[in-house]
Amino acid sequence: MLKKSKSPTAFQARVYAAVRRIPAGKVASYAAVASAVGCRSARVVGQALRLCPDDAVPCHRVVASDLTVGGFAGRATGPGIARKKRLLVAEGVRFEKSGRIAVACALRDSPAMGHGAV
Repeated sequence: MLKKSKSPTAFQARVYAAVRRIPAGKVASYAAVASAVGCRSARVVGQALRLCPDDAVPCHRVVASDLTVGGFAGRATGPGIARKKRLLVAEGVRFEKSGRIAVACALRDSPAMGHGAV
């Protein structure tokens, strides 16, 4: 497991700032966050979030594009995923019977900051 950096890179700082803009009760996809910070790779956004040293960044609000929970803390399964889901439910995010997040709880994917996007 990689050690969390103490001082984020400029890219990581942009990712964290974008994620902080996701309101409680809403989620955004890794792809939407990538687009919002001018990056083409959702995977790179996931890596930045995995290394996030600041518990005030609501990393749990970033989910897979198919509205499944996705990963958390560098893991795709296990207790971290259950914790991510609990955090989302506590904030009012609703889940369908299929396990996917209700579309109404997802911000639309857009590179524009504000305006209903990340």
